[in-house]
Amino acid sequence: MTLHFAYGSNMDRAMMRRRCPGAQEAGRAVLDGFRTIVNDDGLITAVRAPGVCVHGVLWRIGVRDRAALNAYEGLDVGLYRAVTLPVCFCDGRGGAPGGARVRALLYLARSSRRGRPKPGYLPLVLDAARAASLPDGYVAALARLGPAGFFGTRARDIGEFSGEVSGGLS
Repeated sequence: MTLHFAYGSNMDRAMMRRRCPGAQEAGRAVLDGFRTIVNDDGLITAVRAPGVCVHGVLWRIGVRDRAALNAYEGLDVGLYRAVTLPVCFCDGRGGAPGGARVRALLYLARSSRRGRPKPGYLPLVLDAARAASLPDGYVAALARLGPAGFFGTRARDIGEFSGEVSGGLS
């Protein structure tokens, strides 16, 4: 089993059930030294930023689920890259880190140029963050990542919205 730290659409329980049927939620966690941005592909990524952190959800995933996530995150076309970094379990007191430090798989976008979220993507991430009981201040910061209104083009559509999003999307 691998621990996967989700901080975007992979926080959404229903989407993870569809993408990774064997995934088991392990709890909330924090990635120190990174901040969340929306890149020019209209997707959330984490970029290095001393003194701040990214909140998210930890999932236990097996080999098949990891392969499914690799495909979904567009590793083969260079949309995201998989890395393993230390994260800290939250202790339950307002989302504060304080639990065990573990290594987790996460996906970082190749592009860190800022952009605006794709239509429907940010509301999905916000709903998932609230459902995971991430800290209110962090959810408010996510909401400020920008208004919907995706602009720009992509070399190839990899189908990440294929029927999964209705009104609201790692």
